[in-house]
Amino acid sequence: MMKLRNFIKSLVALKTKWISIVVPMLVLGVLFFLMTLNNVHTETYDIERFSSANETIRSPITIENEQETKRKTRETVQSVDDRYDISKEINEEQINYINEIFDAIAKVEEQKSSDIQESEQEDGAIILSSQEKVQHLQQILSPEIVDSIDKGVLLRLVEASPNERNEGEKVFIESLREVLNNGVRMENVQSSTNEVKQTLTYSKLDTDVRQALITLSEFAVVENSFYDVEKTLNARKEAASNVDPVVIRAGEIIVREGQTITNELYEELKLVGLLNNERNVYPVIGLALLILLIVGVITYEMYQLTKQGKIDNGKIASILLISFIVVLMMKVVSLYATQVNQLFFVAPIATGVLLIKQLINERFAIVLGGLYAILGSILFNSQIPGSLNVEAGIYFFFSQLAGIIFLMNVKDRLAILKAGFGMSIVNILAVLLFLFLSFEKYTLSDLFIQTGLGFAAAILSVVFTIGLLPFFETGLGILSDSKLLSLASPNQPLLRKILTEAPGTYHHSVMVANLSETACDAIGANGLLARVGAYYHDIGKTERPHYFIENQLSIKNPHDSMKPKHSAEIIINHPYDGSETLKKHKFPREIIDIAKEHHGTTLLKFFYYKEKKTNKAVKEKSFRYPGPKPKTKEAAIICICDSVEAAVRSLKEPTEEKIEEIVASIINDRLMDGQLDDSPLTLYELKEIHRTVCEALKGIFHSRIQYPTKEAK
Repeated sequence: MMKLRNFIKSLVALKTKWISIVVPMLVLGVLFFLMTLNNVHTETYDIERFSSANETIRSPITIENEQETKRKTRETVQSVDDRYDISKEINEEQINYINEIFDAIAKVEEQKSSDIQESEQEDGAIILSSQEKVQHLQQILSPEIVDSIDKGVLLRLVEASPNERNEGEKVFIESLREVLNNGVRMENVQSSTNEVKQTLTYSKLDTDVRQALITLSEFAVVENSFYDVEKTLNARKEAASNVDPVVIRAGEIIVREGQTITNELYEELKLVGLLNNERNVYPVIGLALLILLIVGVITYEMYQLTKQGKIDNGKIASILLISFIVVLMMKVVSLYATQVNQLFFVAPIATGVLLIKQLINERFAIVLGGLYAILGSILFNSQIPGSLNVEAGIYFFFSQLAGIIFLMNVKDRLAILKAGFGMSIVNILAVLLFLFLSFEKYTLSDLFIQTGLGFAAAILSVVFTIGLLPFFETGLGILSDSKLLSLASPNQPLLRKILTEAPGTYHHSVMVANLSETACDAIGANGLLARVGAYYHDIGKTERPHYFIENQLSIKNPHDSMKPKHSAEIIINHPYDGSETLKKHKFPREIIDIAKEHHGTTLLKFFYYKEKKTNKAVKEKSFRYPGPKPKTKEAAIICICDSVEAAVRSLKEPTEEKIEEIVASIINDRLMDGQLDDSPLTLYELKEIHRTVCEALKGIFHSRIQYPTKEAK
C-alpha cells in the first residue's frame, strides 16, 4: 500500500513538473510565432487585369516562371537552323567531271597533233575540224558528261587556246569547289549556280571560254547538302539545355506604382501567390514547425534543469520574460532595417544570454543564444517568405557566444563590463568579415558606421544587462551569484546583528560556511550558496542568544534551571524563528529553506535523555525538530557540517583520528536517521564530503608548538 501511494505521488509530481514546463513553453511558442508571422506571411492584393497598381509590389518568394521558361525555350529551339550533311563524294565527283573534260580536250589536242604530223609526212597536210574533235571527245568522255553537256560548250572549249582553256579551268574549279564546300541544298541549287556564274562573269577570261564555262556550271553545280535529322535534334536539345530558367527573385519588383497590370504581370502576381490565399498557408505551416523545434529544444533543456533541481517558477518566468525582451528588441530594430542599411548590427541581442548565464547557467545560455540567432535570421529577412538573413544569424550567434565566453566570473559585476569589451571586438570582426566577403565596394565612412553599430550593440547589451539584472533578482526572487555576494558582505544588517548579538553563533556560522563551501565544491554543488546559507542558518538564535551554549560566555547556563521539555522547545524553535526573520527581510527562498531545513527532523538527544531519566514514557517526537528534511545538496551539507563543527569544537584534544571518527559518525547518524532521504546526495558524494570536511578540520585544528612558561624556564 505504501509503495502504491509513493508511486502515485511520484506520478503526480512528474505530471506537475511537466505542466510547469510545457504551459510556459506553449506561451513562449505563441509569442515567437506572433512576432515572426508577418516575416513569412505575404500580403495579398485584390487586383484586376488592365487596372493600375496603387503601390509597388515585390515578389515575396523566389520561384521559377515555368510558363515563361517554356516560351523562351520554344523560341530558342525554333531559332535553331536545320543541320545538313555535305557529301564530300559528290564534291569530288563533280570536280572530277570537270577535270575529265579539260583533260580529255588536252589529250585530243595532243593526239590529233601527232596524227597530223604523221599524215603530213606521208600524204601531205590533213587537218581535223573542231567538229571532228568534239565527236571524238564525245566518244571518250563519261556518259554523264556527254548526256548533260551541249556540243556547243565542248566546241567553244576545243576552239579556245590552251592558255585560255587552262586559265578558265583554274577559275572554274576554284569557284565550283568553294560553292560545293559551302553546301548546295535542293532549294538553293540555282542560287549556288548563279554564284559560280557571277564569279565567271567578272573574270578576265575570253568571252567564248567564259560563256562555255557559264553553261558548264549548270552541269557542275548539283545538290550535295542533305538534311541530317540526328544533328538537327542534337542541336535543338543543346540549345534548349542552354536556356536559363526565368526566375522571379524574392524582393524583385513585379509591378511599380501606377503601372498597368498587363496579362503577363497578372500571371506573375498569381504565380508568386499575391493573388492566391492558399499559397500563404505553406510558409505559416513552415514557421509553425520551426517554432515547434525551437520550443522543443528549450523544453528539453528546462526538463534537464528540473531533474537537477536547478530551476523553479521564478527562473521559468525569467526565461519567458528574457526571451520576450530579446525578440521584441530584434523586432523593433527590424522595422527600421532594410537590405541596404544592415541595421541588425546594432541589435543588443546579447543581453539575453548575459542574463541567462548569470541567472541559470552557461549551457542554457549557449542553447538559447543559438535559438535566438535563428529567430533573428527570420526577423531580419526583409519580410520575404522563404528566405533567411544568414548574415544576421551568423552575427547574432558570434555576438552572443562572445558574451558568454567573456563573462568568465559571474560573481563579479565588473565582469559584465569586461565581457562588453570582448563582445565589441567580436562584433567588429564579424562586421568586417561581411564587408570583406561582399563584392560591393565600401568607403571608409561605411566601415566606421558599420563597425560603430557593432560596438554600440555590445555596449547596449551591457547597459541593459546591468539594468535588468536587479529586477530579475528581486522581482522574480532569482538567486544569482552576484546577489549571493551582496548577501555575504559583512555590512549586511542581519550578519551584523548576528555578530553583535550572538558572537559565538557568528563564529560558529563562519566555520560551518567554510566547511560547507569546501564540501560543495568537491562534489560540484553550489559552494557560494552553501557559504551564504551557512552564514544565516542560525539567524534564529538571535531571538534568545543566551540559551545557546556558544554564546554563554562567563554566564550561567539557563537550561540548568529549566525543564528539558521547555529547553527543547526553545532550541527547536530557532530554525523557524530564523526562517521568519529571513522572510521578513525578503531573503531568497533558497536561504530561507536552508535555515528551516538545516536540522531536518533530528532528535535533541541531550534533552531527550535528560527527560527520560525522570519520565520513562517520554516520546521522541516531542524532542525532534518538525522538519522539513534537507531537500538540496547544499542544505544537506550544511546539516552535516553544522553538527560536525559543534562536535569537533567540543573536543578537548582534536586529533586526526578523533576528527575522522566523529565526522564519519555524524554522517552515518544522519544517513541512518533518514535525514538525507529527501536530498539528492549519493553515497559517493557522502564519501567525498567526509574526506574534504576532515581535511578542512585537520587544517583548522592542527597541532601547535607548546610555548614554555616562565616556570618551565
